[in-house]
Amino acid sequence: MKVEEKLAAMGIELKEPPKPVAAYVPAVQWGLLVFTSGQIPLVDGKLRYVGRLGAELTLEQGYDAARICAINCLAALKSVIEDLDNVKKIIKVTGFVASAPGFRDQPKVINGASELLGEAFGPAGAHARSAVGVAELPLGAPVEVEMVVAVKCPPAHQLLYAIGELPS
Repeated sequence: MKVEEKLAAMGIELKEPPKPVAAYVPAVQWGLLVFTSGQIPLVDGKLRYVGRLGAELTLEQGYDAARICAINCLAALKSVIEDLDNVKKIIKVTGFVASAPGFRDQPKVINGASELLGEAFGPAGAHARSAVGVAELPLGAPVEVEMVVAVKCPPAHQLLYAIGELPS
């Protein structure tokens, strides 16, 4: 089953990536790697959640926010590589969690992103990860997630990559 079919079966439809809130692009490809910018839980241009975990928001809301962030990362990724079946491996996920003093469940929050990636990509979705508690995030977002992804080399480019001559 194709990745987007798996997402659809999970009730997820990828739209255009959220418009950047500052001077950056949603994702950049460099060789066989794609780096997404940090994505916050925007749905149709509006934050689904605002606030800090352990104060205004529950762990369950944080988990859902991280899941939305991962969906936005996938939309950013797709805008660069066009077909999510070209993903070879999700390499690294970094999650930032706006946390009230004493909140220590950042890893459980970022599981919202990690578990979605595992469901969508299977073994290729298993990744290294950081889950970091911070005081504030842009626009009052509770969670921000970014990813580094390896993509498959098109057969026509394999020799060019091997000799270091892939055109830019």
